[in-house]
Amino acid sequence: MKQIISKVAKTVVPSKTIEITKKKIAKLAYNLVEKEIKKFSEVVDLEFGGSFAKGTWLAKEADIDIFIKFKKSTSEEKFETISKKIGFEALKKYSPYVRYSEHPYVEAKIKDTKVNVVPFYDVKLGEWKSAADRSPFHTKFMEKSLTPKMRNEIRILKTFLKSNGIYGAEIAKQGFSGYVSEVLILNFKSFENLIKSISEIKEKQIIGKTSKKFETSIVIIDPIDSNRNLAAAISNENIGKFVLISRAFKEKPRLTLFQNKKSEISKKYWENLLVVKFNFKLRSPDIIWGQIKRATSSLSTQLELGGFTVLRSKSHTDEVKEAYLLFFLESTKINPTYSKKGPEFFRENSSKSFISKNLKNTELMWIETDGKIIALEKRKHAEAAKFMKDFLKKNILTGIPKGLLDDFKQGFEVSVGSKNLSKSIKEEANELISTDGTFLYFN
Repeated sequence: MKQIISKVAKTVVPSKTIEITKKKIAKLAYNLVEKEIKKFSEVVDLEFGGSFAKGTWLAKEADIDIFIKFKKSTSEEKFETISKKIGFEALKKYSPYVRYSEHPYVEAKIKDTKVNVVPFYDVKLGEWKSAADRSPFHTKFMEKSLTPKMRNEIRILKTFLKSNGIYGAEIAKQGFSGYVSEVLILNFKSFENLIKSISEIKEKQIIGKTSKKFETSIVIIDPIDSNRNLAAAISNENIGKFVLISRAFKEKPRLTLFQNKKSEISKKYWENLLVVKFNFKLRSPDIIWGQIKRATSSLSTQLELGGFTVLRSKSHTDEVKEAYLLFFLESTKINPTYSKKGPEFFRENSSKSFISKNLKNTELMWIETDGKIIALEKRKHAEAAKFMKDFLKKNILTGIPKGLLDDFKQGFEVSVGSKNLSKSIKEEANELISTDGTFLYFN
């Protein structure tokens, strides 16, 4: 294991040339933002944050995070408005745009490097007014706590997570953030120790110290806030993948676990795929991802209520115009009839009510051996595509989040299989109907 880790370590540390380039971009962006904050009395300072400030950034993907410090007394409205003005004016040469966390922030690209201008309040530890208020404390804590060796161990961990598709805090990914990576290495001291520990981790196990109880499958405590569970933002699927790839690496260390591996593509199940496509009016990527994930979850429930078994589902968007809700069904065609259980015949009022309500429209009715009255009902729809089209036309308020209603009212498409899908969407859909690449390490 040590030999493989040593090989990876040589590839993840940025070269001096890359480091100089990043520092130049960071200085340029900082100076531009510094010039703008002088126009607003509500802003008291600015500082670098994130992996760049902590020295844990990856050579190929280093964002520059610049945090604008606002007076605690600043209203939320001014906090958002002023920070956007500063970001847009400072980065106007670089096509800035708005991203969202709890509050909006401005992002732009300078020579392929993302620059984020993020507002936060000047508060004491624990007296948070916004989600970003913790970030400067995270930065200072990690600057003080991490050794040079640990910083490179974090880079190894980030590469490991990225290669296996579980790195990234954004809602689209729900993976392990850069900060979580830092917290894990800080707790376990090295990548090797972390792998061995995660391989044997128990359900509900707590990493860190807290007196609070949490309900996630594992718990990762924020070292500057013992009441905050960082694992709450990570999907169960991604936690599971991390445990499995850690076991695979522990049992048989190899470089392939640090290289991107595609899922095994199945050609058998395309006809089990139900696709809902629609176009949306441009908005923040974080907002549209949240909306389509909620829509997918809601429509999965409706499909189940309609008699269709949803095996897996996922959402996808190009973040510009198109969105897809994808459902892998046990079958897209089901029996046109189903049995509906009623009360026992001894329950006079209940059985009478059930019979009178169902007898006229039922196909058959009988008494089961357990004494319950059974009605054989005819389904309105036995095909998933027809069911979904009808549901979205007549019950759109039930299945679609409020923020997507206007988009859906402009039109949507429902289809089965891969016939009308582009190559990129087929690649996304492949994940639903294929064996997860994580399991292939156990061959």
